[in-house]
Amino acid sequence: MMKFGLLGSGSWGTALAKLLTDNHHSINWWLRSDENIISFKSRHHNPQYLRHVIFDTSLIQFSTSAEEVIRSSDVILIAVPSAFVKDALAGLGSNVFSGKKILSAVKGIVPGENVLLNDYLEKYFNVLFADYFTVLGPCHAEEVAAEKLSYLTFSGKGGDAEKIAACFATPYLKTLQNTDIIGAQYAAILKNIYAIGAGMAHGLEYGDNFLSVLIANSADEMAGFLRKSGQNVKVGSIEHVAATRNKNRTVTNYAASVYLGDLLVTCYSLYSRNRTFGNMIGKGYSVATAQLEMNMVAEGYNASKCIHIINERVQAQMPIAGSIYDVLWQGKRPEEAFEKIESVLV
Repeated sequence: MMKFGLLGSGSWGTALAKLLTDNHHSINWWLRSDENIISFKSRHHNPQYLRHVIFDTSLIQFSTSAEEVIRSSDVILIAVPSAFVKDALAGLGSNVFSGKKILSAVKGIVPGENVLLNDYLEKYFNVLFADYFTVLGPCHAEEVAAEKLSYLTFSGKGGDAEKIAACFATPYLKTLQNTDIIGAQYAAILKNIYAIGAGMAHGLEYGDNFLSVLIANSADEMAGFLRKSGQNVKVGSIEHVAATRNKNRTVTNYAASVYLGDLLVTCYSLYSRNRTFGNMIGKGYSVATAQLEMNMVAEGYNASKCIHIINERVQAQMPIAGSIYDVLWQGKRPEEAFEKIESVLV
C-alpha cells in the first residue's frame, strides 16, 4: 500500500487528507507548529481549516519536519498555495525527493520563477517528469468535506496515475485520469484569473447575461493559450476509456471537468476565493485592502502576472486575462478594463 506524505494543511490539503483517511490510508502530515499538532490530536480536527471534519488521528503521523514526512513516505502530496511553495521547500536537500512520486495539488505558478511546479522541482530537486503527477479539477474543499459528489482528474504518465487515483476514490469522489500534465496545470492557473474577472464583473454590477458571455469568451481564450503553448486538448470531442472497479476514466476533451468544468465552478461559486477577491476589486477595494480583508490566498492574483510574462513567449491572444492583469498590477481602473473587455466579446 502506498504511504502518502502531505505538505500543506490548508482547506484543500485537509480535504485531500479526508479522502485518504476515509479510505483507511495512513498518512504522514507536515504541520508547521507543535501547537497545531497538539490541538489536532486532542480535538481530532484541523484547528485552522474545515474544523467540522473529524479525523481518525490513529491514521495520521504528524511532524513539524517536512524532511521527515518526505523520508517516511512513498508519494508526496504537495497542497501548498503556489505563493508559498518556495518557502515550504526551503532548506531541503536537492535530492530529498529521490525515489519518491510527487502528486501536486498546486493550482498556480511558482512566483519569481514563472514556471510550473514540475519545472521548479526538476530544476532545484532533480525530480523526473515521469515521477510527477497532478490532482486537479472542480472541487471546492468545502463540498468535498461535506461529501457532495465531486470529480477529480489525476494527470500523469504510466500506470502509477491509476494506482494513485484509486487511493482517493470514494462514493462521493469520482476519479478521472489523463496524461495532459502541462495542460491541466495551465487550465487550473488560468481559471483562477478568469474567476477574478467574473468577480470584478459582479462587483461592477454587470448581470448574468454579461457574465455568461464573459465566461464563454474566457473559455475560448484559455483554449487558445493551451493550443499556442503546445497542449493537444481536443475541443468538441469526447473520448474516455473505462478502467478499474473504481470507474477511473481517461479523459482528453476540453469540455471535461479538469478544463471547462473547473473554469465554470471557479467563476460562479460563492466558495471561490478568486471570485470573491475580484468582487471586492470591482466594488472599489484596492488590491492590498482586498487581500487583507480576505485573509486567504487568491491564486489568480500572482498567476495573472506570471501568465502575462509567460505569454510574452507564447504569444496567445489574451485580451481578457491581459485586462485583469492591468487592473491587478498596473493600477488600471476596473471600469476602464471592462470597457476594453466589452469590445472584444463575441
